[in-house]
Amino acid sequence: MKAILGLEDGTFVIGEGLGVEGIVQGELVFTTQYTGYEEALTDPSYKGQILMFTYPLIGNYGISGETFQSNCMQAEGLVVREACDHPSHYKSKRSIYEYLRDEGKSGIMGIDTRMLTIKTRERGTMKAAIIVGSDDGREAVRLAKEQEDIGGLDLIGKVTCKQPYQLTGNKDGDNIVVMDFGVKRNIIKSLNNRGVNVTVVPATTPLKDIMNYEPDAILLSNGPGDPQQAVNGISVVKELAGQLPIFGICLGHQIISLALGAQTYKMKFGHRGANQPVKDLKRGIVHITSQNHGYAVDESSIDTKELMITQFNTNDKTVEGLQHRDLDIMSVQYHPEAHPGPLDTEKIFFDRVVETTKKMKVLVK
Repeated sequence: MKAILGLEDGTFVIGEGLGVEGIVQGELVFTTQYTGYEEALTDPSYKGQILMFTYPLIGNYGISGETFQSNCMQAEGLVVREACDHPSHYKSKRSIYEYLRDEGKSGIMGIDTRMLTIKTRERGTMKAAIIVGSDDGREAVRLAKEQEDIGGLDLIGKVTCKQPYQLTGNKDGDNIVVMDFGVKRNIIKSLNNRGVNVTVVPATTPLKDIMNYEPDAILLSNGPGDPQQAVNGISVVKELAGQLPIFGICLGHQIISLALGAQTYKMKFGHRGANQPVKDLKRGIVHITSQNHGYAVDESSIDTKELMITQFNTNDKTVEGLQHRDLDIMSVQYHPEAHPGPLDTEKIFFDRVVETTKKMKVLVK
């Protein structure tokens, strides 16, 4: 089945179709991970984006469903050099071909992903379109150009939960409310594994409704798109700062920064992969982290009298961790829940969340 990928700069490439026939539009982004494609494809932070893997072979261990980070494929489409149609793993239940068909999603394979990655690094992230069942390059380019910039889309509204739900860790454990901007399942699992009772609420939940759950702390999750779209999340942090501990991961880190007076900006091509080095200034060591974001906090806009930079990316010096000097507010840009891995920061971050929450409860009593 033929397929075409078109970019807003006028480039198009012909390949072989994956999944179902149809049209896919989105922002083309690349990830450097070579495992963890189940986690990546189901990560809500990829909503609105066409996901391209730089590793040449994807799907070799199949799809098990055990590591899904949401209940469906969130990436708009898939771009790979080669997709494996005969996976080999004892947990595999279907191939990546079958998974895309089951999800009603489209993709393209058999193209030069190295060229596309180099182009993205040089030019920056571009709008793209895939047509499976066609080789009309002009139409693919037109569809890429005509779509709205991702920064103007309400992607959070497409991935947040519709109703609150609760997951119990320990009946006597702390109660943390997670604001769902596109939360990954393993964030909740990491909290539950430490005995924390988690209430997940929609991104638009007002503060008064959040406080009805009597939380001991608030955690702002990861999610897709421009953090400035998270108007309610910014408002909640502003109102709640100093009352309860507040934690943030990825988009949540950016939302907290905006609420505390900093600014964010769109990166040239973002950080997506499982090998991003982050320098921990307190411990004096470098963690290898899993990341997926296209926006970052502007270091020059941070009020250093209130906020302390705790971690930075050793590749480009972007801000990877913040902590308030006087209040129990802490955030990281990377994904400490580590799905896909590595596991360097899972224990450090989530243990700190639990310790801070318990300490605050003691002080309040």
